[in-house]
Amino acid sequence: MTARPDADDPRPPTARVHDPTAAPAPRGAPGPAELRRLSLNQQTIRQWTLPELVEGCVAADVPGVGLWRAPVQEYGLGQTARLVRAAGLAVTSLCRGGFFTAAEPAERAAALADNRLAIDEAATLGARTLVLVAGGLPAGSRDLLGARERVADALADLAPYAAERGVRLAVEPLHPMYAADRCVVSTLAQALDLAERFPADQVGVVVDTYHLWWDDTVDAQLARAGEGGRVAAFQVADWVTPLPAGVLLGRGQLGDGCVPLRHFREVVDASGYRGPIEVEIFNPALWERSGAEVLAETVRRYRAHVL
Repeated sequence: MTARPDADDPRPPTARVHDPTAAPAPRGAPGPAELRRLSLNQQTIRQWTLPELVEGCVAADVPGVGLWRAPVQEYGLGQTARLVRAAGLAVTSLCRGGFFTAAEPAERAAALADNRLAIDEAATLGARTLVLVAGGLPAGSRDLLGARERVADALADLAPYAAERGVRLAVEPLHPMYAADRCVVSTLAQALDLAERFPADQVGVVVDTYHLWWDDTVDAQLARAGEGGRVAAFQVADWVTPLPAGVLLGRGQLGDGCVPLRHFREVVDASGYRGPIEVEIFNPALWERSGAEVLAETVRRYRAHVL
């Protein structure tokens, strides 16, 4: 369903600006210092309701959460904003906007309208970043370059709107296996080529270890991103094989696969990024377990493999 802000929806003023490199705001009773940058993406423990997610993160001293639009809309946008703020949690990202690659004018207009709504939702939640997944090739098309140009056109339309509301757009490159049907932006270099057409405080990039670990140019591209202040979000998950059918739900728990997670964190830090480190794992085996057990394991693995 489409969310409509409540009458007392705490929508922030349009001039509000977030620091994209800041760690989540600390709660009144700060937890362990090594967890101050940790954020739990909602999909990692999707079996939890929003109140359970908030309660679990507070209990585990996790200061940030990454939220997804559909469960936020289901629970209620204004209600979600009040819930996380009352708990002292930072909303480190909202997923997702994007899907800009349709060539047909009505479809493109609908996508832009939905992305404006996503920007408004992010602003209401106080989210630093709206994550954008570019979209795949239209049916019958083989024109990757043309599809990427339509992404750039959409960014040109949306970036000023987002900036007025204190939201930074973040282009996320996805692994090339998703290029046909989900995301025509496959490398950090391609994401930066798009982002660098716009002011850095309006458009940045998402660094996700699951999608970028294979690319031997990623360290150099992270240095490039750092020079321009382009890293808007840093997400971590591991790569395990064999991948499941459909491949979307194949992310591994931290430490279970082949991604050099600590190296990624060190290179991202060297780029100048000091913001949240968001654990985003889509894995049905985790969703079948106790949420509290998964969160405790995730915190242990974060300490062991990322810090």
